[in-house]
Amino acid sequence: MFALAKWVLGLLVVRKKSCNAAAFLHLPPWRQPFPVDPTQFYRQYSTRNQKDVSMFPVENIRNFSIIAHVDHGKSTLADRLLEITGTISTTGHNKQVLDKLQVERERGITVKAQTASLFYNHEGTNYLLNLIDTPGHVDFNYEVSRSLSACQGVLLVVDANEGIQAQTVANFYLAFEAQLSIIPVINKIDLKNADAERVEKQIENMFDISKDECIRISAKLGTNVERVLQEVIEKIPPPDVSTNDPLKALVFDSTYDHFRGVIANIALFGGEIQKGHKIMSSHTKKTYEVSEVGILTPNEQPVQKLYAGQVGYLIAGMKEVTEAQIGDTLCLHKQPVEPLPGFKSAKPMVFAGMYPADKSEYNNIKSAVEKLTLNDSSVTVHRDSSLVLGAGWRLGFLGLLHMEVFNQRLEQEYNASVILTAPTVPYKAVLSSAKLIKEYRGEEITIINPSEFPDNSMVSAYLEPTVLGTIITPDEYIGKILALCQTRSAVQKDMVYIDEHRVMLKYLFPLNEIIVDFYDALKSLSSGYASFDYEDAGYQPADLIKMDILLNGNSVEELVTIVQKEKAFTVGKTMCERLKDVIPRQLFEIAIQAAIGSKIIARETVKPYRKDVLAKCYGGDISRKMKLLKRQAEGKKKLRKIGNVEVPKDAFISVLKRQPDK
Repeated sequence: MFALAKWVLGLLVVRKKSCNAAAFLHLPPWRQPFPVDPTQFYRQYSTRNQKDVSMFPVENIRNFSIIAHVDHGKSTLADRLLEITGTISTTGHNKQVLDKLQVERERGITVKAQTASLFYNHEGTNYLLNLIDTPGHVDFNYEVSRSLSACQGVLLVVDANEGIQAQTVANFYLAFEAQLSIIPVINKIDLKNADAERVEKQIENMFDISKDECIRISAKLGTNVERVLQEVIEKIPPPDVSTNDPLKALVFDSTYDHFRGVIANIALFGGEIQKGHKIMSSHTKKTYEVSEVGILTPNEQPVQKLYAGQVGYLIAGMKEVTEAQIGDTLCLHKQPVEPLPGFKSAKPMVFAGMYPADKSEYNNIKSAVEKLTLNDSSVTVHRDSSLVLGAGWRLGFLGLLHMEVFNQRLEQEYNASVILTAPTVPYKAVLSSAKLIKEYRGEEITIINPSEFPDNSMVSAYLEPTVLGTIITPDEYIGKILALCQTRSAVQKDMVYIDEHRVMLKYLFPLNEIIVDFYDALKSLSSGYASFDYEDAGYQPADLIKMDILLNGNSVEELVTIVQKEKAFTVGKTMCERLKDVIPRQLFEIAIQAAIGSKIIARETVKPYRKDVLAKCYGGDISRKMKLLKRQAEGKKKLRKIGNVEVPKDAFISVLKRQPDK
């Protein structure tokens, strides 16, 4: 109301004579006469408030990421950098500014890489710094690799208290392989037990980076953070690109907006782009007209043009999920270019079935899954169906935390209630006959659903996925951790002391042994000090069998498990015991059995509720009591034939959870 009153007052003050846009654009909005076309006024006003990024030549642009292990202070450092450059106002409430998802704030982790453009004056020269904050958990390694593709350098953040962790090593080698400049930053020097000198020695020993290059900071207090910006400008090179080249834009991330469709995050490796340009996707060959380009500060800020070397966003009317391919190259419609290398496709490590809790919600959940997979391109989706749970999907995730976060986002952002089955890993089978090879169009088949596991007579060998795991731990916990790894069928590859008290272990693990609860067991045994990271190590032959879980003789498809033959009895007995605890008692007896083919290897029984049918008999002939008991037994036998046993929704994950490793 106040703004409207000012505008009316402005109309009275301004003389009643025609004037062009140039004559009044210097006036405040409430002093300007409203033009005939309201859209024209909006365009003039919004154009005047746009950031001018044309004033930054390529040599004044720096693109960098922050990489670190979980909880080493990436998001806090990003907050301080945003404050120092004036991108956000300095208040005590700036916590995880770039973590926009509710699940990120609740869990205190970064799930999705976020971009922010910072404007900074160094020694009289204005610089455009494009910052990309990245996740730190091993499950979101794919997000990190995508972010690094748009950068020329990284800040490697290490906690002064905890030192180098497993994900620190993994992220360093990702940046090293991409040939990026690496600036080591030692954070949390304000902590009571911080030992920056020890961490500097670790960095020197592990990464061959001189300790003189390390920057000691406290991101929480803002100590020495200004020097980080100066080092970014001095040590990270500008992008090696030119605006004279044809347009070449890499799509390194995307989000979905309900009103505007796909918002693609792009890094320009040549040329320039603006509203009205007709662009083409190198992957789909479809053409689009650009409706908006801009930078993130960290909110969306439209600009007139984006130039080579800059990072920003683009809206071009993409409505379908398949149109915004991560790693795609965009070019001008009449100037096709050689596509950029893009990324390795994300390799799912964990698969789980997902079904609507209410079958009538299938279409709504299908739409939610499509939109969420656009925001998270590392999730793979296959249609699936179950006799018990109906139509659904088989989803592939990068890890168990990734699966939990995806489920939580579905509930929070789309109000979708779903059932997730127990997680499994993708196995392979080498087919034995030419007829089968012709039928399946290949010698090997990949099994992502355990219920489709082929019979032993059809295959010559089974293959299981393996990973090379890196564990960094204080030396006092080595004995317990070695014992834990032995119980998980791991093969030791290396053991190196990175300083006087910390050891780095490398093991080859079967993926199935670590996906569910290995990380929890490791943290428990090491009092939280050990860290774990893994990378794909291909497939290896294994002696595998399919184990069915039977409830009163009926197989439960969702609980079919693939196990190593030598561990079948142990796993089967454990699953039966756990099911006994989670399945509610009925009026009839429930037999829980683990079976391999027709052979039962383990059994547990859920006792029935029993009505006291003898309560009304006060003495008398024994035959009367026997008659009542016999009738009750016959009734329970009949009820057992027609009664349905329902497995609770939360049973699927809990059944596969192991007992704590001793």
